[in-house]
Amino acid sequence: MEHAPLLGPQAPAPLPLRLLGRLVDWVVIGIGATMATMVFINVSLHIIHKDLAWVTEFGELLLVWVTFLGGACAVQRGSHMSITEFIDKLKPAHRRWADAVVQAICLGMLVVLTYYGWSLVDANWGNRLTVIGWPMAIQYMGMAVGSSLMLIFMAWDLWQILAGVPRDQRYPDSE
Repeated sequence: MEHAPLLGPQAPAPLPLRLLGRLVDWVVIGIGATMATMVFINVSLHIIHKDLAWVTEFGELLLVWVTFLGGACAVQRGSHMSITEFIDKLKPAHRRWADAVVQAICLGMLVVLTYYGWSLVDANWGNRLTVIGWPMAIQYMGMAVGSSLMLIFMAWDLWQILAGVPRDQRYPDSE
């Protein structure tokens, strides 16, 4: 027997949330294209025994950003890694509660990661990257921004779960 949702029926994600998701997608694509281009150019320069020293350091900075923003892309689609053998065997009403508990635990972890991420950013404005000379806080900001975005997307998903929206309706493209 399906229980009534705790919250009222929900429409698709609000427009600002959908636009934020698309922006994150395009930023990840842009960073990936930039990294691929930089590495290709630097490897090509090695043929003539040249090297752009800043490419390695800037590539590391971009890798942090693309990793955490990529995580936000996965969370907004519900495609982040999960092990569901136990949850998949539950009845729909129990499945919803199990999903809610898992999302709440993940949300708690993201709160911690976001808090400490922004603390790292705040503490590292005075430290400089060796070659490009930018504040190290910019590199750490990738973790803080990505975690903040994951927190927003996951909070929306938890809201949807509590509203009784099943996974196939929350993520119609994931099946």
